[in-house]
Amino acid sequence: MTNGRMFVVMILGAVFRRRSRALMAVIASTVGAATLFCLAAVCIAVPQQMSEDMRSYGANLVVTAVEKNASAKSGIADDMVAHTTEMIEAKAPTKLATYRYDTVRINASSYMMAGIDPAAVKAINHHWSVQGAWPSQGSVLVGTDIATALGLKVGGDITIAYRSADNAGGTAASGSTQTTPSATSSATASDGRVSTDIMEEGGVSFRVAGIVDTGGSEDQMVYATRSDLDKLAASTRGADVLEYSVDASGSALDAIAQSINAMSSMGVKAQTVTKITASNATIITMLQTLFWLVSAVVLVLTFVGVGTTMTSIVSQRRNEIGLRKALGAPSSRVGTEFYAESALYGLLGGLLGIVLGYWLAWILCATVFEHDLQMNWLLALAAVLSSMLIAVIATIRPVRRASRIDPAVVLREE
Repeated sequence: MTNGRMFVVMILGAVFRRRSRALMAVIASTVGAATLFCLAAVCIAVPQQMSEDMRSYGANLVVTAVEKNASAKSGIADDMVAHTTEMIEAKAPTKLATYRYDTVRINASSYMMAGIDPAAVKAINHHWSVQGAWPSQGSVLVGTDIATALGLKVGGDITIAYRSADNAGGTAASGSTQTTPSATSSATASDGRVSTDIMEEGGVSFRVAGIVDTGGSEDQMVYATRSDLDKLAASTRGADVLEYSVDASGSALDAIAQSINAMSSMGVKAQTVTKITASNATIITMLQTLFWLVSAVVLVLTFVGVGTTMTSIVSQRRNEIGLRKALGAPSSRVGTEFYAESALYGLLGGLLGIVLGYWLAWILCATVFEHDLQMNWLLALAAVLSSMLIAVIATIRPVRRASRIDPAVVLREE
């Protein structure tokens, strides 16, 4: 029989002779591995899902055009939009919605109209409550304040006129949420009308596809497809505002904004949406802090449980250790056997703990957070290795005590 085979036989023999103690060590490792895997899986998956959910409640990065000539707005050219998007996507996945803003006339009163890609805007604004449908060719989405003021209903018609004079001097650019210029805000009444009404006849008839209610500045806007606004204005130009929903928060998002602003030649200005990024970062930080606190407690309990069990096992084998040392076995070989035995307990406990931990994490995510949980194999490997490492470290003190056993004393007691 080879030395390696003899070593394995001795380890397995020691395990089976003390099955109850071995079972206790495996159970302690299983509980520790299951708890750590469950917490880690939840704290990795849930913040990611929460971050995606938070980003669906609006953009967290807004890019606006820096107009050199306010009387002749050109917006952000398509190639610059593509370049800006590439810069952001190089750092983190992102979703983009573009807005062109112009002042239009409805019943001789001035209102702000946004030309959008409805699908893109809908993808990053899940919180918008839309009665009816989003705008399509020949139809518009009207803010609830305007609809109330004008008595508009879904399916009705609305006549919209465009005057170049209304959009001279840079009065049209307005953000849909946080980017509304102060000049426009000061000139807009509570129902979205500009205070300087001028009688105007004519215009293009649109069907009211839907009415949007957000509780924000969107309620005072009219939304149409970008092509419809281009036709109404009889001109095409770049977007006034780019809204990005970036898969980043905190300092990472600030760094993206700073990298864009550092490129002054791009002619754009980037700013983060504080209320979204701050809430996202706060929630994730709280979850991570809770994870580390609970993980530290579980690690200590697992260490104590495995260490106590191994101390008991070493004590039971005290006479055996003394006899083997009397026969010439070195202390290092005795210690190696105990370390291997502990690693075996950690391996079995880790494997069982992964199965139990994933089951607990899956139930927790499904019932509390209403999210699916995919198996994280890298985390599973880390849990098994951690379980084995903790078991071995917890065995160091009992093994050192065993290495100091005097064979003469043990044999005399026998």
